[in-house]
Amino acid sequence: MPNCTRRELLGTAATTVGGWILLSGESGAAQTPAGQSTELPAGPYQLPPLPYDYGDLEPYIDAETMKLHHDKHHAAYVKGANAAFAELERIRQVGAEEVARIRAVTEELSFHTCGHILHSLLWQCMKKGGGGDPPAGSELHTLITRDFGNLIAFKAQFSAAAQQVHGSGWAVLVFEPLARRLLIVQAEKHQNLAVWGGMPLLVLDVWEHAYYLRYQNRRSDYIKAFWEVVNWEHVQQRCQQALLLAG
Repeated sequence: MPNCTRRELLGTAATTVGGWILLSGESGAAQTPAGQSTELPAGPYQLPPLPYDYGDLEPYIDAETMKLHHDKHHAAYVKGANAAFAELERIRQVGAEEVARIRAVTEELSFHTCGHILHSLLWQCMKKGGGGDPPAGSELHTLITRDFGNLIAFKAQFSAAAQQVHGSGWAVLVFEPLARRLLIVQAEKHQNLAVWGGMPLLVLDVWEHAYYLRYQNRRSDYIKAFWEVVNWEHVQQRCQQALLLAG
């Protein structure tokens, strides 16, 4: 992908949520592939369509898992986030008698919104015919080599982080703008253990719903398969835009 200027970046459909970049194609504006659900919940968030058909990531990620993951699990996070927004609006209108519920509803908002954002990123981080390595000479390749030593060490650390998530959560490669370095973090239960301001470049869902139909309890096999579908061009695009936003 050619380098883009800050002016060009600001002219694209790029927004940030707590420092987490959402690029065009992650907000639901893309065309819906054949056979996918087009029903979008009412509210500030919408369920984005997959950028490919359910079976396009076979044999690494099966079509049935993709359909359930997107149409049921991701849709539930969108519904939950919108419900939390609506409930907080109702509480503000009712006033003091409902204030005691703010904490519980805010927890719901955080949980479901983080789930929606991470899943929106996940679909873009994969593609049919993906895999391989980041583009040679790209900003992403340069940063990975600088911050992890080499691609082999990077993939080993990312895979281990994903494997060792306690219970349910995510492995996330983030660009941390203060140090201008790449970090690998474990976002357990979506909203825990994140780095504030960190801009996610590559995410991997290791909740059981992401892999259990095909891999049962063999999380390591699922992680290995993930590397065969990574959309490195998109991850590079995110890296490039993160660098521009960091200044």
